[in-house]
Amino acid sequence: MDLAVVDLSRLQFALTALYHFLFVPLTLGLSFMLVIMESIYVMTRRPIWRTITRFWGVLFGINFVLGVATGLTMEFQFGMNWSYYSHYVGDIFGAPLAIEGLMAFFMEATFVGLMFFGWDKLKPHAHLFVTFMVALGTNLSALWILAANGWMQNPVGAAFNPDTMRMEVTDFMAVIFNPVAQAKFVHTVSAGYVCAAVVVLGISAFYLLKGKHVGFAKRSMTVAAAFGLLSSLSVVVLGDESGYALTDNQKMKLAALEAMWRTEPAPAGLTAFGLPSLEDRHTHFEVKIPYVLGLISTRSIDKPVIGILELVAVAEDRIERGVVAYDALEKVKADHTDMAARAQFETVRNDLGYGLLLKRYVADPRLATPDQIKLAAWDTVPNVPLMFWVFRIMAGIGFLMIGLFATAFVLCTLRKHETRWFLRLAVLAIPLPWIAIESGWLLAEVGRQPWAVEGVLPTFLGASSLSVPQLWTTIICFTLLYGALAVVEVGLILRAVKKGPFAEQEAREADASTEGEPAVA
Repeated sequence: MDLAVVDLSRLQFALTALYHFLFVPLTLGLSFMLVIMESIYVMTRRPIWRTITRFWGVLFGINFVLGVATGLTMEFQFGMNWSYYSHYVGDIFGAPLAIEGLMAFFMEATFVGLMFFGWDKLKPHAHLFVTFMVALGTNLSALWILAANGWMQNPVGAAFNPDTMRMEVTDFMAVIFNPVAQAKFVHTVSAGYVCAAVVVLGISAFYLLKGKHVGFAKRSMTVAAAFGLLSSLSVVVLGDESGYALTDNQKMKLAALEAMWRTEPAPAGLTAFGLPSLEDRHTHFEVKIPYVLGLISTRSIDKPVIGILELVAVAEDRIERGVVAYDALEKVKADHTDMAARAQFETVRNDLGYGLLLKRYVADPRLATPDQIKLAAWDTVPNVPLMFWVFRIMAGIGFLMIGLFATAFVLCTLRKHETRWFLRLAVLAIPLPWIAIESGWLLAEVGRQPWAVEGVLPTFLGASSLSVPQLWTTIICFTLLYGALAVVEVGLILRAVKKGPFAEQEAREADASTEGEPAVA
């Protein structure tokens, strides 16, 4: 496999995923914020809450359409750019995606039209139910997609079949209830809720700064403050749960994001600041917070946290056993009745993926030299400086969000919505959730490298047999198309914000007054 093809395929998928993830978090959060706002309308029957719900529903709809369009492109890439990956693990990976399409996406598609066009045709309680089903479908989509992604991070409930030469499901419930998938789902969804709350808070603050739609903005700001405070606290708590899940399932990712080159003895401290160096494999100018890493990763203060150098040594041992697995598998391929080879394969089958890492350096892993085995072992270490800094950006913004929403909640409780310094801060904070979310995506996906599926299939073996010109053509076309869509998306949202929440009502009143005027020759 041409590594340039692999790198370009990864670049294309990364660009598509990062772009798609600009829309997903806002959709996730706004859907349930609409449920809250419409619930207040149904309970109070005050028209202002209907107006509030419909306005934020317009922004949800704009974002929803772009999210669907970019999400479909991502799924096509599995067959287009990653055909061997799809062949090798499609039995497991494809099932959650199929369920997402059949159940969650169809639910969204069915009810979203009723939500937008059913305001004057459905009773308030019925329309609230429709809005809730849209929110449920949106979040169920995230559940099944993250179940698939979680399996890539922690491939449970599946095993390699030497007769079909593919991974196959052995326990579907283990795939669905994968602890890594569960931690990813709740953490990702709560981050989406924070994103939506920041957008509602920021736009409401913008209206208050301009002195427009004050009653609308104050009510929206109050909902955003309460919803955002709960969500931001959830992000930090559930992020801690994600860190704990790494300890059992992705030790190398945990060590890399901490730039922890050597095993940290108990009680393990968290590195608040440092300068990781790949050249001397050391983190300079470390500033540690005692006990914190041990509490997050092991839930104790008496257990060590394994470092990168020790994990590389473990990988080297697994690669050597993977060569034995590869040799046994080749014998089984040559003679399916060779029971001795099958028995030997069964003893080391879990290390086959590590043996495949050697294909980066030699066509037949059995011919690898000790130096090549060492190189392959170090390939299991992701980009440490990148991991170290994106984690701190993500975590830092997470704590800033708690401070932002705690302040907003206090000001709304005291009815000091128009505190101007805070309103300016709320507007400036609008981009921060996206920076944190994209950093989290980089942390999750770059931290898994060099694996497409952790410990099972190296990324460079999963790509399609494409050419470099083909990939550059599609990358350029996608970039231009998505750039145009981004301009359209931002333009539509800005136009909706500029028109304001009462634009439809004002238009109806203008039409009514025009109809009552006498004709003039």
